[in-house]
Amino acid sequence: MNEPLLPESPAPTPNGELVIYESPDGTIHLEVRVERETVWLSLQQMAALFERDKSVISRHLRNIYREGELDRESTVAFFATVQNEGGRQVRRQIEYYNLDAIIAVGYRVNSRRGTQFRIWATQVLRDHILKGYTVNQQRLAELRQAIQLISTVSERRELSGEETTGLLRILHEYAFALSVLDAYDHGQIPQPTGSPMTAEPLSYEEACTLIAKMRSDYPNSQLFGLEQGQRLAGILSTVFQTVGGQDAYPTLAEKAAHLLYFLVKDHPFVDGNKRIGAALFLRFLEKNQWLYRNDGTARISEEALVALTLLVAESPPREKDVIVRLIAFLLQGSPSL
Repeated sequence: MNEPLLPESPAPTPNGELVIYESPDGTIHLEVRVERETVWLSLQQMAALFERDKSVISRHLRNIYREGELDRESTVAFFATVQNEGGRQVRRQIEYYNLDAIIAVGYRVNSRRGTQFRIWATQVLRDHILKGYTVNQQRLAELRQAIQLISTVSERRELSGEETTGLLRILHEYAFALSVLDAYDHGQIPQPTGSPMTAEPLSYEEACTLIAKMRSDYPNSQLFGLEQGQRLAGILSTVFQTVGGQDAYPTLAEKAAHLLYFLVKDHPFVDGNKRIGAALFLRFLEKNQWLYRNDGTARISEEALVALTLLVAESPPREKDVIVRLIAFLLQGSPSL
């Protein structure tokens, strides 16, 4: 028996991934969903796979569930699917069946087709699980780095009560990533994604106006907010730079995270970098209507912001990517920060 052709790299979809199945004889091509550590086919796809009428497949499925061979609740799921109906595209929730149900039907109508599909699906799932394991190992390594950074900063200097509270809060919230990874692996939540909105840049003039207002709080400092060269303008433009026509930092969270990092770490001012960096960071979020969540709670608490600016200032430059990911994750990944 010829081995079924394996798919090329699967394309991500809103519901898991899609991979292309091609039968060994090349007569059948199906877009197969891969999610929750199994594969899924609709009733219509199963009819095409086994070369039977949909009514025949439906009858066998009813018998399988009625006889208790499989549990319907654990083998059936609904996925949003775009269909062409009367020349227009309609989005509907379609019933899909997992690999257990597909194999059970295969035994009843066409064991050869079922065996071919099972061999193919087993290989796809093995590759899928290995890929997910590799990605999660990388994420866990980043989590450990972030926690180590927080611990190092805590040990390196004497912290105020506000700074300590903020660091502990960040440690707690970023540890939330562990439960996110576990839930994502089991198909319980979608992977955090960037905001689809177009980010509105913070202009140099706006930044200077805000800094001028802040100076009144520090009347005895002649150096507060005094810019070094054109560093501020450079940072504001860097956040929105493009590479090959594409945004270097595509999401709003990434832009905000890099803005805070550069404002604190690159020392654009003689004095006040952390305070000004935090203020401009909040202004950027406010301008893009991202300062508060839908329930009205602040996306970043005052304590967390104090701790984040401290982490940026105290962290070695080689840890930039870890710090930026930490800020971005806390902005978009945790519902309770």
